[in-house]
Amino acid sequence: MRRNTAFRLIVGMMIVASAVLTYAHSRWWLLFTLFIGVNMFQSGLTGWCLLEDILKKFCLN
Repeated sequence: MRRNTAFRLIVGMMIVASAVLTYAHSRWWLLFTLFIGVNMFQSGLTGWCLLEDILKKFCLN
């Protein structure tokens, strides 16, 4: 699996999980969604993303 594909799957899964947890438990889970969005925004500006570094360590090309 390519790193870009894995990245998109993981981020998508985290957003869906956040939406489900917001609906089922508490509106505070929206902060998790906000964190994901801010991280993707800064990644777009700087070109650096922690998740990509983690995926590199697991040898996903």
